[in-house]
Amino acid sequence: MPAALWPSPISTSDVARAAARPAWPVVSGGAAWWTEDRPGEGGRTTIVRLTADGARTELLPPPWNARTRVHEYGGRPYAVTPGGDVVFTELTDQRLHTLDRSGEIRPLTAEGDRYADLMVRDDQVWCVRERHLDGGKVSRSIVSVPLAGGEAAEQVTGHDFYAFPTLSPDGRLLAYVCWNHPRMPWHGTELRVTRLSDGETWTVAGGPSESVLAPQWCDDGRLYLISDRSGWWNLYAADIGGGEPEPLCPREEEFAWPLWYLGGLPYAVLADGRLAVLHGRGDLRLGVLDPLTGVLTDLDTPFPGWAPTLAADGTSVLGIGYGPATPMSVTRVTTAIGTPGGIEVLAADPGGLPDPAYLPEPRAVTLPGEDGREVYAFLYPPAHPDHAADGPHPYVIFVHGGPTAHATTALDLGKAFLTSRGIGVLDVNYGGSTGYGRAYRESLKGQWGLADVADTVAAARWLAAEGHADPGRIAVRGGSAGGWTVMAACCRSGAFAGGVSYYGVSALGPLNAHTHDFESRYVEWLVGPEDPQLYAEREPLALAGGVSCPMLLLQGLDDPVVPPEQSAAFAETLSERGIPCTYLAFDGEAHGFRRTETRSTALAAELAFYQQIFR
Repeated sequence: MPAALWPSPISTSDVARAAARPAWPVVSGGAAWWTEDRPGEGGRTTIVRLTADGARTELLPPPWNARTRVHEYGGRPYAVTPGGDVVFTELTDQRLHTLDRSGEIRPLTAEGDRYADLMVRDDQVWCVRERHLDGGKVSRSIVSVPLAGGEAAEQVTGHDFYAFPTLSPDGRLLAYVCWNHPRMPWHGTELRVTRLSDGETWTVAGGPSESVLAPQWCDDGRLYLISDRSGWWNLYAADIGGGEPEPLCPREEEFAWPLWYLGGLPYAVLADGRLAVLHGRGDLRLGVLDPLTGVLTDLDTPFPGWAPTLAADGTSVLGIGYGPATPMSVTRVTTAIGTPGGIEVLAADPGGLPDPAYLPEPRAVTLPGEDGREVYAFLYPPAHPDHAADGPHPYVIFVHGGPTAHATTALDLGKAFLTSRGIGVLDVNYGGSTGYGRAYRESLKGQWGLADVADTVAAARWLAAEGHADPGRIAVRGGSAGGWTVMAACCRSGAFAGGVSYYGVSALGPLNAHTHDFESRYVEWLVGPEDPQLYAEREPLALAGGVSCPMLLLQGLDDPVVPPEQSAAFAETLSERGIPCTYLAFDGEAHGFRRTETRSTALAAELAFYQQIFR
């Protein structure tokens, strides 16, 4: 039986249902909150509460959908008041709403604005407000909204972007991160403090070439922060009155992920003054850092990786742990190392797991790239209890989006869906990916469509040279920026038997003209200033004449990030040339498919595509 046709118990519906991942943990007074997606309910997001006595409640019934569209990618859509009520953003109107302990929901703000990065303090909701104005202009500010109702008060304005608003313990000072076009938050940000009584503002850290993130107050005069001034996102403490930030634990590791989503904190302050932190390369581990001594001790947990958001309550920390055979799990961990019963899993992705024998065991590998540069990846060999993984197999190279993002070893039934059928997976963290320091992610500057493609092609060659893959049966797939790399790689190389692009970018000019404000200047850094000749030398749509392999393109028709015309134009160009190309568009889907039926249909089409090209 051909390797691509191994029988597998993992179905498309299993994969689609497994998208109900928990996220955005909050803890207070012994109770815990988090969000859960509901793919079977149109992809909506609900909020779950677990009280100290173990009572679990889904707080938002259908059709309520807790999602913010600030920056289009959103982030943590809710906050909890000291009394246990919830303030959240409803997707359909983007208004703030309050949800009290009785279950009553009432609007807090008028329609028209968007809100994110919520923090409740002194009967006020402090947050980032985004306004979409006439002519396509967008403005942002930090505002405070009375919980009792009333107009929002603008506290800080004047920058293009804001994140991490946080009040000093005495309530007199507001710390926050800000930056301006054309920078992205991983290029350069500033940590600023504003005295609320008179509006006086000063910069504590950061600048055009330093990415500062996640400020939290040590006391009324000092802040913790994360900065990549050393080349790695490390933890520092800074006196707000001046002086250089003090490194707390210098390491060639990352203590944060890129700021694509607002509202997540990758470390938390414990009651005894120590810090629960996440750190590592690629996957992030959970540890406790003593800021006085710099000693970092990893906690003994069953999870090799953690999502980049933590919450603390006294001596315990709440986070989202994961592993290659363990779903995303809301987990409470005591900070006493080795304490029996110190780890409590509160919730996990409810989709269910197959027999572990069908789950691949990833292996971190380093590949030779161009000019001797190292390229990082995770190898997922085929896994099946009744078939051997030896010998060359068909392989699919996964290309993550972003492109300033990275692949982890988190359980992905989409990968297991393939590996259990005899199709291996190589997940590539090409140059430009985060998780490996600033120099590695900046290797993509001006090189998008070149460096990422070269690393992806190098990955295909490595698979064949190492005997993992049949060189004639290697495909490539990716979404968003990963879709751009898929299309560009198929244009520039004959290394692939086929390519699969989910909502990918094919043309730069239209992307600049129509994409959302957050990324509207990103292409300047990735490629260069708008220039028709430069763009024609780089973009897949202009290079489509080089494609000789079949392609599958999938697109949501309500995508505000990458307009549907991007995939449609590329598909039309290939069809005109007689290149086999299937284009599937889905009503009601945006940038990232959320509905069970869409995810199942897309995956079924992808499998059928591989079965055709891997014959």
